[in-house]
Amino acid sequence: MSQGVWRSVLMTGSSRGIGLQLVTQLANSSNRPATIIATARNPAASTALQELSKTHSGLHIVTFDVSSEQSISSASEQVQSIVGNSGLNCLINNAAIGFSTNISTVTPEAMMTMFQVNTVAPLFVTKAFMPLLETAAARSGGMGIHRAAVINMSSVLGSITLNCGDAAKFRSYAYCTSKAALNMVTRCLAADLESSGILCMSLHPGWVRTDMGGPHADLTVEQSVSGILSVLFSLSERDHGEFLDYHGQKLQW
Repeated sequence: MSQGVWRSVLMTGSSRGIGLQLVTQLANSSNRPATIIATARNPAASTALQELSKTHSGLHIVTFDVSSEQSISSASEQVQSIVGNSGLNCLINNAAIGFSTNISTVTPEAMMTMFQVNTVAPLFVTKAFMPLLETAAARSGGMGIHRAAVINMSSVLGSITLNCGDAAKFRSYAYCTSKAALNMVTRCLAADLESSGILCMSLHPGWVRTDMGGPHADLTVEQSVSGILSVLFSLSERDHGEFLDYHGQKLQW
């Protein structure tokens, strides 16, 4: 995929973990888009992101709190000024929070906080950037990141079907519920965005050794992101409204 085709991408939650690694690998890729927009609540606190921006042209850093309506509005205006009349090819809703909430420790506040960041925010971020996605989608045909796409970073822990038996060992009411709800947001968005040619799908990055995933997870962040990018580059109409893992395999809802 050439730079001329893969023009722009916006990533939420880019200050660390999967988001930072996605920005890093994209910036150093031969398939890199001309414009990479990395967002975070406090990007100044991410030394790695700041250093990356100094050495890679076309990498823009935008302050963005996805749970704030005012911040969503401000960020969308900034992104409009960056991408101009070309629109936005790919929005990756990566920003999320996660902490353990079992039956003994779960609270209404934990449920609502997780739901706000992991489920509600991706919906309203997508809604805010729809005009830019539609602009990009109008420029070419087919479906994929070459045209316009919304990638919701989900989790296999949001699979209702798989949450049974041994697979249900990780019990976090708030996190699992928020990701299951995000998957429904993906399906609803897929139905609404299809007529505009905007692809929308949920992606499971694997169990990754990040601050959220913990030190005992299966994958390094480099391994996860390498797989994620391979999936992104291969997306087409057949993947619209689907739930895939970082190998590109379909997951059960």
